[in-house]
Amino acid sequence: MGEPTEAAMKALAEKIGRYDASGPTKSASAQKEPTSYASYLMQGVSEVATLEFSSERKTMSTVIKGYAGRPGNQVLLKGAPERVIEKCSKIMSSKGEEVAFSADSKKKVNDKILAVASQGYRVLGIAIALDGGNMKDVTSENAKDKLADEKQYQQFEANCSFLGYVCIRDPPRPEVRGAIEECKTAGINVIMITGDAKETAVSIAKELKIIPENADIKSTCFTGAEFHEKTLKQKQDALRGSTGKVFSRVEPKHKRELVKILIEMGEIVAMTGDGVNDAPALKQAHIGVAMGITGTEVAKQASDMVLADDNFATIVKAVEEGRAIYSNMKAFIRYLISSNIGEVASIFFTAMLGIPESFNSVQLLWVNLVTDGPPATALSFNPPDSDIMKKPPRKGDDNLISNWVFFRYMVIGMYVGLATVGIFVWWYTMAETGDGHTLVSFQQLSNWSQCPEWKDFTVNNFVEGMDFSQAPCEYFTKGKVKASTLSLSVLVVIEMLNALNAISEDNSLMTMSPLVNPYLILAIISSILLHCVIVYIPFMNEIFSIYAMNQQEWIAVFAFSTPVIFIYEVL
Repeated sequence: MGEPTEAAMKALAEKIGRYDASGPTKSASAQKEPTSYASYLMQGVSEVATLEFSSERKTMSTVIKGYAGRPGNQVLLKGAPERVIEKCSKIMSSKGEEVAFSADSKKKVNDKILAVASQGYRVLGIAIALDGGNMKDVTSENAKDKLADEKQYQQFEANCSFLGYVCIRDPPRPEVRGAIEECKTAGINVIMITGDAKETAVSIAKELKIIPENADIKSTCFTGAEFHEKTLKQKQDALRGSTGKVFSRVEPKHKRELVKILIEMGEIVAMTGDGVNDAPALKQAHIGVAMGITGTEVAKQASDMVLADDNFATIVKAVEEGRAIYSNMKAFIRYLISSNIGEVASIFFTAMLGIPESFNSVQLLWVNLVTDGPPATALSFNPPDSDIMKKPPRKGDDNLISNWVFFRYMVIGMYVGLATVGIFVWWYTMAETGDGHTLVSFQQLSNWSQCPEWKDFTVNNFVEGMDFSQAPCEYFTKGKVKASTLSLSVLVVIEMLNALNAISEDNSLMTMSPLVNPYLILAIISSILLHCVIVYIPFMNEIFSIYAMNQQEWIAVFAFSTPVIFIYEVL
């Protein structure tokens, strides 16, 4: 059937054929052929040459011969009604007679065309030159030479007889209106660019809510020629604002100009198109989007993305998915950076206070490579925030980590460091966990390196296999196994809770439940289980220099860890 417009014209021919008693549509064989009447009309007709459509002249014509048994060539012309009317010196009467096409008649026809165009119909003007017009001497043999200069096409198509106009209704898909509303909510300005008449474009734009019903047409709707005549400042002013814009009767150069000006204004531009003429603008835009079904190969090659279903609503879904991916990437970074800052802070506080190291290198490697891995990966499966399409677009030069976000990282990281060091100090100085270990003062703990000089310092044996009676100062080296286990456990648990914080950057856990990402829940459970493996399996204890924990110690671990959630909620 060809292009959609050609298909619509053939459908019109078949509808007309129903009322032609001499046509073939009454026969059973004809009813099986969807274009039987069109085929009937073209019997004995041969194509001599075609003057392809161009966006500059906005018409196309075909030179044929043999139509209705006539001798010589005939020219069939169709295109933008105003351009077709310009090329017609005669008009076909209802009796099939050619009469002069006066200026008054042209005005009346144009008024009728504007009336139907304002109802959202695409309007095509059609005309014929029964005597071949200015192409009566064109033949199949000389067509290539005679029609080589496209600049003469305007003249070749002149002197036709106006037949009338055809109204085509191309209704927008039902979901497009909702998609445009989503774009507005998301801070995305929708600009409609079309080759249709201004009246048609305005009607469709209002139907889709691209522009409001009471929109000022002079400031929101322009033809390509009107926009081209403006100064640069006037063009920029016309494109500013959150109200949608409509451009009609647009040529390829106008599309490129629009994209260029928007980019110069600092906007991020996504351009959709399907034709060869769209390719330069698709290439120039930040994101070129070609139609996968109706799009030409040239348009697809010039684009960054191909829309498989040719549906505008899919673009909106892609925007939401893109925002979700970006948000999840930030969640991943937020989780890892704040956790790593916490580990660095822990080491820093340990050195600053002069206490024994709470972690060894094997423990830190285990946390970074094994325990942190599953939650970090699971954060990539976060669903979009409920308000993700209500947020304004971010600027192209926005930092991934803003000053405020970095401040939040630092606060969370500092607390992680304080909590891991805090429980270490708490175990040595205040903890009554029922294991019989010896409590020391904070001054003793921070000066543990001077232990050999302390008189009468003794330590209870509280760990099986360790005897501190002969070397009590080993209480701060080998004997820190319990305190180190508590610190490591706080680090693991606090990072699991931090993973829950990372589900959403802006929404509270009270409004966005962790259950929205079941993969994260499974990842946290698996990380806790992995930690329990090294805590409760004896030979793993030896590898990681830790010791099994009792119930009281687990309670202490969670007491030191859970405040990270409240701190994040406050921030």
